Parts: sequence; C-alpha cells; structure tokens
Amino acid sequence: MPKSPLPALGRAIGRRPLVMRAAPAILALERLVRRVTRGRHGVLDLAGLPSMQLTVPGRKTGVPRTVSLLYVPDGPDTLLLVGSNWGRPQHPSWSANLNAAEFAEIHTRGERFEVKVRRMSGPDRYRAWNRALAAWPGYAMEQRLAPDRPFRLYELTRI
Repeated sequence: MPKSPLPALGRAIGRRPLVMRAAPAILALERLVRRVTRGRHGVLDLAGLPSMQLTVPGRKTGVPRTVSLLYVPDGPDTLLLVGSNWGRPQHPSWSANLNAAEFAEIHTRGERFEVKVRRMSGPDRYRAWNRALAAWPGYAMEQRLAPDRPFRLYELTRI
C-alpha cells in the first residue's frame, strides 16, 4: 500500500507564515471537526499528522481543561509537546496548566491513557528540541516569530 503524501504536505504547509496568520480559523475548524466526530478526529488527523487531545487540570481551579495539539512521537511510550503558540509572543495557556501538573490524560488515535509530565530543560531540552524540529520543521519558523520566548517543551511518558 502506498504511503500517504498528506503528512509531508502538512509539514510543507506548516512552514509557511500564512499558516500562523490563519491560526484562529484552523483552531475553529479543529473544534468543529472534533465535535462532529465526537473527539475521534481533528484537522491534523485528517492531514495525517500526529495530534492529540490533552486534558490537564487547570492550575488555579483544578477543573479539567482539554486542548487539541500537534505532538512529536518520541519512542513507543513517549511524546513531545512544544509550546509554540503559533509563534505568538506569549506562552500558550495550556502550558501553564501543564507546568503545574505531574500527570495528564491523552486521547489520540482512539486511545485514552495517562501520562507523566516532565518539562524539559538543559541538554535534555536541546536534544528534544532537535528531534521536534526534525519532525515538524515549522517550529523553527514559529521560534523566529517569537525570538524572545524560548518555547516550553514537555516530555509525556505513558504510565
């Protein structure tokens, strides 16, 4: 069976600055697709890219918050999350909640499971950042758009 061209196309499109300007429309479409498919699929899934729904308690309220995100597979039981926020100057709100959490829940590819959260720093972060760039080169463009904000980078390990 031939390999799908969609992931390569998605990565190529993701390097374009236009995508950053279209972020609000893409996020609205993501919410619509998730609602219509009852959470089973999102826009990134349809493009053949690795996506998940992350559920983490709010750091102030403790109320579970769910957000759809692109992730980087990093081994059989590990995922990387990059807090790029589409290259905006501020960190994404979900990353503040993840900073305060030891555990979170992931819903991806029809499966739900708990993960241990670790914010990356130092040499580990540097190596993980290079793996993230290899998987999604658009992160480099997003970092250029927010040069004064090092992106938060997380390792999520399946429990």
